Amino acid sequence: MALLLIRQDKKYDSWLQALKKDAHFKVYTPETIKDPAEIKMALTWQAPVGSYANYPNLQVIGSMGAGVDHLFEDPSLPQDVTLTRVVDEKLSGDMQEFVLTLCLSHIKNLNSYAQLQEQTLWKPLKYSRISEVSVGILGFGTLGQAVGKKLSSVGFQVSGWSQSTKDVLGIKSFTGDQLDAFLEGCDILVCLLPLTEDTRGILNARLFKKLPQGAYLINVARGGHLNETDLITALDNGNISGAALDVFQTEPLPEDHAFWGREEILMTPHVASVSNAASVAPQVIENYRRMEAGEELLDQVSREKRY
Repeated sequence: MALLLIRQDKKYDSWLQALKKDAHFKVYTPETIKDPAEIKMALTWQAPVGSYANYPNLQVIGSMGAGVDHLFEDPSLPQDVTLTRVVDEKLSGDMQEFVLTLCLSHIKNLNSYAQLQEQTLWKPLKYSRISEVSVGILGFGTLGQAVGKKLSSVGFQVSGWSQSTKDVLGIKSFTGDQLDAFLEGCDILVCLLPLTEDTRGILNARLFKKLPQGAYLINVARGGHLNETDLITALDNGNISGAALDVFQTEPLPEDHAFWGREEILMTPHVASVSNAASVAPQVIENYRRMEAGEELLDQVSREKRY
């Protein structure tokens, strides 16, 4: 029996190297597999639609990252397989550092100064201190809590919103119908939600109006969370002072997209937290062992919740 790697971009080398080093099973790609019946587990990232149909003995499909929305975007996703995702300290650490950097850059005006430098303008700007700034984490799950703890540790006032109450020292937890109360206290809003039918387009005009005037938006979750037209409007009317976006509805971002011309938007090409094959490989190997032994798998995904 074997594991199959499936990626739309076909970047397999690091994963093959990491898995083959310690795996007790064979590892294939769609280009190298000879007998589809061998495949018991697939490890995937944005696989082409219909990729799983050719493997009759598939029992487990694992996402190569923390996000799993790409799995559910395939209408042919088998209904009788177990789904898993990655929970990795390095992924969490990368996200912590990235969001902290964006928050500090915003309150110290670094993006604005970069633009002033291009214009050869000497123009001191008013800045904020960490202790004066409230940061809200929209999506206070495993990754959201890790980011919240990091921000809190350096002195930001931090709150988190999720479907269930979380108990994290020094961080106020909001849940369910407390969304509006949560938003009212966010000078900076960080989106770390899973992308589901309930959260798609949640960063919209209604939500922006619940934030304090001039709030700052950071989206490091998924592009599908953001209503892009509503963000432009919120920037134009001053409801939102600016945004840092690492994810977009279409990636790469088209050259004619309106975001390119907006100085208030800092954009990065989906690099906030990238799975490291060497770091993830041990949990993949452990899950393969558990699958063979009929044991419960690590980090299973709920089909109902879609995360």
